[in-house]
Amino acid sequence: MPPLSLLQSFRQLLDRRFLYIFVLGFASGFPWVLHGSVLTLWMQSEGRTRSAIGYIGIVTAIYAFKWAWSPLVDLVRIPLLAKRVGHYRAWIMLMQLLLAGCTLLLGAADPGGSLFILGLAALGVAATSATLDIAIDAYRILIFRADEIDTKQPYGSAIITAGWWAGYGFIGGAIALWLGGETMGFSWPAVYSVAAATYIGLIFLVALMPEPARTPAAVPRAESLSFKGWFARDVAAPFTEFFRRCGVQLGVTILLFLVTFRFGEAILGDMSLVFYREIGFTTEQIAFYNRFLGGLSIVAFSLIGAAVNVRFGALRGLLVGGIAMASANLLYAMMAQVGPLPWLFVVTLLIDNFCQAFATVAVLTFMTYFTSRTYTGTQFALMSAISNFGRTTLAASSGAIIDGMGGNWTLFFIFTTLAVIPSLLLLIWMNKLLERHNSVASP
Repeated sequence: MPPLSLLQSFRQLLDRRFLYIFVLGFASGFPWVLHGSVLTLWMQSEGRTRSAIGYIGIVTAIYAFKWAWSPLVDLVRIPLLAKRVGHYRAWIMLMQLLLAGCTLLLGAADPGGSLFILGLAALGVAATSATLDIAIDAYRILIFRADEIDTKQPYGSAIITAGWWAGYGFIGGAIALWLGGETMGFSWPAVYSVAAATYIGLIFLVALMPEPARTPAAVPRAESLSFKGWFARDVAAPFTEFFRRCGVQLGVTILLFLVTFRFGEAILGDMSLVFYREIGFTTEQIAFYNRFLGGLSIVAFSLIGAAVNVRFGALRGLLVGGIAMASANLLYAMMAQVGPLPWLFVVTLLIDNFCQAFATVAVLTFMTYFTSRTYTGTQFALMSAISNFGRTTLAASSGAIIDGMGGNWTLFFIFTTLAVIPSLLLLIWMNKLLERHNSVASP
């Protein structure tokens, strides 16, 4: 189809379905406040070391393995609830209810006591959140028709990113840190209680949304099968279909690119909050600049990134976004040298958030292009889990890395800048493979 003008591109946002996606994005991002930002500051206030704070983040590794149980979300119908509200909304509502319960358990834990108990509670939040993400991603993709992938899906990626940052940043994250900050002075367990109530409210919002149409092949058939036949049809099929459609060489290159693309960002992990505190910023300053102002800027930048991706394509967006995202880390190295200057904090966040939003929209759109509408939840879960592997798994070592560098934040941020180079080389190679793949597939 001919490229849309900028005005035509932005008119896509008048579709009510984007409002549903924004709410679901909020629900997806908010748990990262609970097992991430709030828990980080709570542990720091209890005198825990940087390494201990980093290692408790290993619970987010569960996101990297959500593909393992994603076929269940595609295939298993929630008894009673699915019949009333639809397949994916039933999963979303059930996970939100479980998240409320897990949040209360995490708020009742003691970060100054056993790290094992604290980790189990945080793991409960992360595992439930990961399952929620599977259902939300399937909903976001299927809510649009297959012929809307070029015009609607990039904006769907932007809106889910904006909603995620509303939950993690300028609404959910900012309010949570503000409540637990120096002025309001709520206890951290009280903050978790407010968070649990938030998820109860989100259940009612999801009940007002429509259920997306599913392809017949996505609904499990009732005939009797042997275990081998069931495994091949319902478990292995989503993965084999991906490699059969893309080819092994292109498929493997796609997955390798996804795991390395956000490696530099992943290494930073939740150590950014520790960094801000160590150079002299208060909790309330972090809440305002990093969560509120930073989150709002990402919303605007995500929409700009979507318009660019609609007009110029996701591959160009990935190349530009990857280079810019890595380069922006050098501004944090400058902050480490000059200390807590609010104006530099704002400039750094705006530039960094623009680069991250641009790259995030590009990579989400890219993954959507390669997701089957038959095995939607499973295949997108596989690619998103691989894409987030660094952020969810490698980030647990971020505290140990900075400690191993003797607390030298400048050297740390230079290291994160260089970490993106392998993914850019893979992107160039993948572009050649895609040209070859498309030339073969076009007849």
